[in-house]
Amino acid sequence: MARGRMPMGMGMGNMNNMIKQAQKMQQDMVKMQEELEQSEFEAAAGGGAVTVKMSGKKELTEIKISPDAVDPDDVETLEDMILVAVNDVIKKIDKQNQEKMSKMTGGMNIPGLF
Repeated sequence: MARGRMPMGMGMGNMNNMIKQAQKMQQDMVKMQEELEQSEFEAAAGGGAVTVKMSGKKELTEIKISPDAVDPDDVETLEDMILVAVNDVIKKIDKQNQEKMSKMTGGMNIPGLF
């Protein structure tokens, strides 16, 4: 046997199996990301005075403002409620993404994945 070489067949089955597992994981992650992007998330602020909806792509799709929340003398409160609702819906999307990725990777933190 040549120096530094493995006997024929040793390790290659494991390597091929690992490659197949990695490819399957990659396909599953792409599918999961597509599902997330097609999902819709919602958050509210001010006791429901402001409601926002956002796609999993983090594209704002809808803003609902209760007429009771519109006070021409207090626009700042309305602006704050909108900011809170938008930030909350983004956090929901990020949390959902993190939970799905954690399930897929068995809890390993792999930087750069989605």
